[in-house]
Amino acid sequence: MPELPEVETTRRGLAPHLEGRRVHGVILRRPDLRWPIPDEISALLPGQAIEGVRRRAKYLLLDTAIGSAVLHLGMSGSLRVLPGDTPVRAHDHVDISLDNGRLLRFNDPRRFGSLLWQPAGEIHELLATLGPEPLDDAFDGDYLFQRSRGRKAPVKTFLMDQAIVVGVGNIYAAESLFMAGINPLREAGKISRERYQRLATAVKQILAYAITRGGTTLRDFINPDGAPGYFEQELLVYGREGEPCRQCGRALRHATIGQRASVWCGHCQR
Repeated sequence: MPELPEVETTRRGLAPHLEGRRVHGVILRRPDLRWPIPDEISALLPGQAIEGVRRRAKYLLLDTAIGSAVLHLGMSGSLRVLPGDTPVRAHDHVDISLDNGRLLRFNDPRRFGSLLWQPAGEIHELLATLGPEPLDDAFDGDYLFQRSRGRKAPVKTFLMDQAIVVGVGNIYAAESLFMAGINPLREAGKISRERYQRLATAVKQILAYAITRGGTTLRDFINPDGAPGYFEQELLVYGREGEPCRQCGRALRHATIGQRASVWCGHCQR
């Protein structure tokens, strides 16, 4: 599933083509994706100017004066800005046409993505309980330390809890814990404030760098321009079970933590 850097890369690719443009029309080739597409998308979005393209966690929001279209790429979704006469391919489920003759096309083979509506002044229920953004100032070691007290869950599970911090999925949690030198199996409530500060710094550095590298290309994800992300080529632990640690040379360990595959170095991560 695309993680935060992939979604942010998508947002940055789309924003220059969408912001300031007026929606000419909406074509829905099916009534639902993961959930039914609300009537407001077809009834209210046409005629509205797109004032901004935002990201909240792994959701993209197309903001207008009366509300926002809320998109999620799911496991295999992609968004492209294309000429209006571009032929329709399989799994091209949604077109949002623009006043300049181009269109935003949502392709999603597996249909785990979504297109929802958030009225102006409200917060959609899927966004209401989300934690802070990892690249915001509100996310730091003190915050992680306070939220972790009394928690017995592994720190990797804690870090991936979207109510604690959004967008730190399996790949970036594994890489951040390696950079911070923290064993992913350690109880979240037994980690010191100092170590959480290192972890928060690692999360910020890794996510920011991954964004500059275009995210991580896994499975079906490609960027809006069709180019793959390149951070996958620089992963230090994720997907490398049994291979030598690039810091100490020992074989990387592997286990399932919170139903997710986890890899770490038993020597470098304590």
